[in-house]
Amino acid sequence: MNKRLKKIMISIGTMLCLFFFSDAATATRIKDMAAIQGVRSNQLTGYGLVVGLDGTGDKNNILFTRQSLTNMLKKMNLHFDKSQIKVKNVAAVMATTNIPPFARIGDRIDITVSSLGDATSLKGGTLLMMPLKGVDGNVYAIAQGAISLAIPAGMNDRSSHLLTARIINGATVEREIPFKLEGKKKLTLSLFRPDFTTARRVGDTINAALGEGIAKIIDAGSIQLNVPESMQQEHVAEFIADVEGLSVVPDTIAKVVINEKTGTVVIGSEVTISNVAVAHGDLNVVIQGQNPEYVMELPGTSTIGELVNGLNSLGVRPRDLISILESIKAAGALQASLEIL
Repeated sequence: MNKRLKKIMISIGTMLCLFFFSDAATATRIKDMAAIQGVRSNQLTGYGLVVGLDGTGDKNNILFTRQSLTNMLKKMNLHFDKSQIKVKNVAAVMATTNIPPFARIGDRIDITVSSLGDATSLKGGTLLMMPLKGVDGNVYAIAQGAISLAIPAGMNDRSSHLLTARIINGATVEREIPFKLEGKKKLTLSLFRPDFTTARRVGDTINAALGEGIAKIIDAGSIQLNVPESMQQEHVAEFIADVEGLSVVPDTIAKVVINEKTGTVVIGSEVTISNVAVAHGDLNVVIQGQNPEYVMELPGTSTIGELVNGLNSLGVRPRDLISILESIKAAGALQASLEIL
C-alpha cells in the first residue's frame, strides 16, 4: 500500500511523538452522498400563544401578546378591551418545524416552540391550536399540545434554558406537498459535495450496475438519471432505491483542518508532505521520507480509540501545531489546503 502521508517526528524536550495515518478509502452508499432533486423537507413556521404559565408569561407591556389574546377571545364571542387583560400566564411564541417529503395528511411531526416576548419560562404551559404555514402562505400543519422542557435530573430552572421547548408529535399534517414519482422519465441526482471526479464515479457505477445510458453527468454536482421505460409508471421508487443502494468511493481533496478551540487536527488521506525541517521555539519538527523502523500503520479496521490515543499522546499545543503547519505550507512542502476553524 502506498502511504500518502510521510512520517512526522515532533520533539518536545526528550519526548518524541509521531502521527500515523491510513489512506484506505471507504466505499459509501449513494444515498449518503446525494439526493433526488425535489425530494426534500420544507420549512414551516407559525405564531401562537402558550397558556397556563405560573406567572412566568409576557409582561403587560408586550402589546402583541395582549392583542393576540383579545382577538382569540373575540372569536369565542368574548369581548374585552385589551387594557383589561393581564397576560402574566400567557406567552407569545413562534413555532418552527420541517415537513418531510411525502408526508401524508394525518402524519404527526415534531415542532420547536420559542418565546417571542419577555416571558421568563414556558414551563408547564400548553400551546393553543396554531396553523403552520409554508413560504407560499398555505397552511400545511396544525400544532397544539403541552409544553415539555425535559429538564435533566439534577439541574434547576436557573441552569436550564426555559424559553425554547420541543413538542414531540406536536403537529398534524393537514396538506400534502405535491410531488409524484409516477410517470417520471428523468430524475436529477444532486451530490451533497459537488466534485467532478466523484460525479463521474457515481455515473460509471450506476451505468455498470443498471445499464449503459442510465446515468449522464451534467456537472460536478448533478447527474441525470434516465428511468428505464419498464419502470416509469409504477416502479420509479424502486428504481431510486436501486440507485441509492449502490456504493461508490468518493474522491476527496487534500486538506488539513484545524480547530484551534478544541485542539482537533484532521489530515486527509490525500495529503502529501515533502522533506522539510522546521524550528519553532523549543520545538524541533523534522519531516522525512518513510523509514520502516519507525512507521506504524493504522489499518482501516483500527478503532477510534487507537486514533484518539495517538493524538492525545502528542502533547503539542494547538497554536504551535498551527504555526508549524502554516510554515510547512508557506515553504511549499505541504501539498494540501490548510483550513483553520
